[in-house]
Amino acid sequence: MREQQLTRREILAAVGSATVIATAPNALSPALAADAEVGTVTTSDGVKLKYMAAGAGQPLVMIPGWSQTAAQFKYQIAGLGQTYRVIAVDMRGHGESEKVNHGYKISRLAKDVHDVLHKLNLHEVTLLGHSMGCSVIWCYWDMYGPERLSKLVLVDQMPFITSNPQWSPDEKRDAGAILDAAALYDLYNQLTGPDAAKTTEGFVGGMVTKAMPADEKNWIIQQNFKLPRRHAADLLYNHATQDWRDVIPRIKIPTLVVGGKASLVPWASQIWISKQIKGSRVEIFDETEGGAHFMFMEAHDKFNRIVREFVA
Repeated sequence: MREQQLTRREILAAVGSATVIATAPNALSPALAADAEVGTVTTSDGVKLKYMAAGAGQPLVMIPGWSQTAAQFKYQIAGLGQTYRVIAVDMRGHGESEKVNHGYKISRLAKDVHDVLHKLNLHEVTLLGHSMGCSVIWCYWDMYGPERLSKLVLVDQMPFITSNPQWSPDEKRDAGAILDAAALYDLYNQLTGPDAAKTTEGFVGGMVTKAMPADEKNWIIQQNFKLPRRHAADLLYNHATQDWRDVIPRIKIPTLVVGGKASLVPWASQIWISKQIKGSRVEIFDETEGGAHFMFMEAHDKFNRIVREFVA
């Protein structure tokens, strides 16, 4: 299994080669949005979070990744909402939630999720996190344990993003680190500089397979800009410097781990995660079936099926 770590030079090259996709972004299609409800929860520090919901029954709460939005779970809201009470939350500053100037840390986002579960009076929740959403779940577990939870779905997040130069090859592989310290600071500075839009396009645009339609890819990129870039940079820095390798083995509830062979998140790290959680199930999507970072969009039929089988 090939090591995957982005150096400072590789980050600059990827950003430098980014191009703006001319296709206009898609809105959430009427067919997918028809049955979706929109609600608001106010957090303990007074921030209004928007959520989309559909269906009835067992609650499935979905947490998007860094700079992503609840709307990106449109295929799960439409598909899984036929079986469960599906709730997708815009984190603070993201999507349609309130834009505030504080709280862009994984610990605060975990508290926000805790607030959502309490305010909506949800119990026996299956909590699904994509990318950074997994880090939010791991932080939630570290602070609250299984409170209000019954199952977890962890979608494509490595245990630690930024590598230590003294790590062994095995440690690098298991952590799934894709940045070194220099690359992290370069990315942070570019997200707060005049080329923030171009940086976002290059970074996020590389998270899909070549088969992703251009308009869908551009829609994903445009969703990122709903989080102001300065807040995005602050949150990415905090996210990239959190090490969850001591928390993951302490998870004691049924867990599904999902990765992709073509994802920027090394799939070997997803195998490591699954081995740490006793009794967990792991699914790795191939590139030919949309197995990149947004496999829940590119391969939504298969993704929804395995989630439905797991939650049932």
